[in-house]
Amino acid sequence: MPGKIAFQGELGAYGHQACRAARPDLEALPCATFEDAIEAVRRGDADLGMIAVENSTYGRVGDVHTLLPESGLHIVDEAFVRVHVNLLGLSGARLDQITTAHGHPVILPQCRGFLRGNSIATRASSDNARAAREVAEGGDPTQAALASELAAEIYGLDILARHIEDHDRNTTRFFIMARDPDFRRRGDHGMVTSFVFRVRNIPAALYKAMGGFATNGVNMTKLESYMVGGAFTATQFFAEIEGHPDDRNVQLAMDELDYFTDYLRLMGVYPAARLRHAER
Repeated sequence: MPGKIAFQGELGAYGHQACRAARPDLEALPCATFEDAIEAVRRGDADLGMIAVENSTYGRVGDVHTLLPESGLHIVDEAFVRVHVNLLGLSGARLDQITTAHGHPVILPQCRGFLRGNSIATRASSDNARAAREVAEGGDPTQAALASELAAEIYGLDILARHIEDHDRNTTRFFIMARDPDFRRRGDHGMVTSFVFRVRNIPAALYKAMGGFATNGVNMTKLESYMVGGAFTATQFFAEIEGHPDDRNVQLAMDELDYFTDYLRLMGVYPAARLRHAER
């Protein structure tokens, strides 16, 4: 019996597409929210979780960075999915009939140019695949969905216009999450270590904490801050570096970071995806 991988959204969502591409041997398990997908892995209903974290056009996926540190799960892989946005309509519908396109608020601005150029109004939906399903069920040829080709296949819709996103490198990055970490692997394209931390309340703490990475030649590829606990003074950082915690230079850098922090949590150690370098 095949294992399962949980994702946020309905069948045909871009998370479903990511599951098919990265773990085709696993059965995709749709979940209403990111919290539900994480909980499915925690409970053992799924072996892995496919969690969207950022989009090259829209930026960070809201709330995910606050969910992951408390999830108890570990990042074991990353996946980059090229997001092609398609305008899906009822079978036999024409592009010039479409008055409204339904899609998730994240995807609507990603194809603003096409929609304006064709005088198509937008309507927000909780999920792109749900938008496709509702268009299929609604039977109105003036309504369309912004979704994947996979959604068109699943819900029997026609693709009225392909690849209508404004940016031709529109890509979403996903974390593959598991209950247990795996520090044994070494990737063909290097390793990535992700962690979260809060610095001590002393002058120049962040500057000093970052110094260990520079002096030890560790490349930090991401550093993002966000509020925690509703307090403006409680800032948490999410960071990613190139390398493995067993590497001597990474050990030295992390030791120095630990000295200047009052909270430090390793989120994952995983092989860098080949497409990570292609997106630079």
